[in-house]
Amino acid sequence: MFSSLPRAVAQYLIVTVSYWAFTLTDGALRMLVVLYFHQLGYSPLAVAMLFLLYEFFGVVTNLVGGWLAARLGLNATLHIGLALQVVALAMLMVDPALLTVAYVMLAQALSGIAKDLNKMSAKGSIKTLVSGTEQGKLYRWVALLTGSKNTLKGVGFFLGALLLAQLGFRAALGVMAAALVLVLLGSLLLLDRQLGKTRFKPKFTDVFSTCPAVNRLSAARFFLFGSRDVWFVVALPVFLQSQLGWSHTAVGALLAVWVIGYGIIQAQAPRLTSRGRGDAPATGAALVSWALVLAGIPLLIAVGCWLAWPPQWVVVGGLLLFGAVFAINSALHSYLIVAYAREEGVSLDVGFYYMANAAGRLAGTVLSGGVYQWYGLEACLLVSSSMVLLAGWCARGLPAVAEGGVVRG
Repeated sequence: MFSSLPRAVAQYLIVTVSYWAFTLTDGALRMLVVLYFHQLGYSPLAVAMLFLLYEFFGVVTNLVGGWLAARLGLNATLHIGLALQVVALAMLMVDPALLTVAYVMLAQALSGIAKDLNKMSAKGSIKTLVSGTEQGKLYRWVALLTGSKNTLKGVGFFLGALLLAQLGFRAALGVMAAALVLVLLGSLLLLDRQLGKTRFKPKFTDVFSTCPAVNRLSAARFFLFGSRDVWFVVALPVFLQSQLGWSHTAVGALLAVWVIGYGIIQAQAPRLTSRGRGDAPATGAALVSWALVLAGIPLLIAVGCWLAWPPQWVVVGGLLLFGAVFAINSALHSYLIVAYAREEGVSLDVGFYYMANAAGRLAGTVLSGGVYQWYGLEACLLVSSSMVLLAGWCARGLPAVAEGGVVRG
């Protein structure tokens, strides 16, 4: 099937399928860990701590992984990521008595390394497959990859909750590990081994970007993803369970619907932001406008909670609206980093950018558990709104991208 397609399309599909498979297990594993350990009596802050190394090693991995991919190729780092996820799943299949906080954090650390190697490899590979003169196509391909990934991450949330309810913790992990091994074998056979390799061998100091546009966009990404995770990762699932009495499956289903819808809108962002033409946005100024819209949503949810409006309608309705606007923000970000990244050594700039993404998730995850435990959901929402405003401030004056891929200004 792949042999009859143009090389760029075939390689894009192989990368996408591998990324999809990984994303399913990543979303399912996150939901399994949150629900299972909350069920065991862990506090919200303790549950958040289980993801601390997951997010911390995402920061480290994107820096080291970008450099590694430039030397070994994006093919190698993508496959290393898939293999490490299998190891992380297998580690959690031990006797439940051995699942101490430290042990689970270590397994989650491997999963975090795996996730960011996989993400950086998948996003970076698109730059090598699309000509610099086709910015509209680049925007559409990045949006499709990112949007479909997030849709499947939502399916993974539901899958994790469902497998926990039907099979139990250990059996659910075994099913996911076996499926991922099959995907890894297929990708090893089909993916171009030269994908993403550079002609030069970068020094490790090259991982730190010297491009002002990449640095400012990375700072904006830090605050954008911190704003999401500060109430989405721990606070929201625990609130739905402990305050509203929702079941594991109901929580998983809601978060699944949210991320699926988020992914669908993200994939459609080129149409929504370019009046139906699917062209690339002319300037990064769009990020500021969309950030201002996004910042108002968690603020309104918090006001609704303070006014004692029905919490299910306020929180769930606000969550869906936040997801739709956040998806467009994220899609614009994802396109711009690929557009700004250097042609030779794309993984270095993309890796640096996703380092900031992981750092934002780390900050958001820790704040999600701590702020919720001490001050409640409304405080998490106020922190979220503040972080979105900071993301918009960092994005002010980002340069335009010409159709030939040249950054202007």
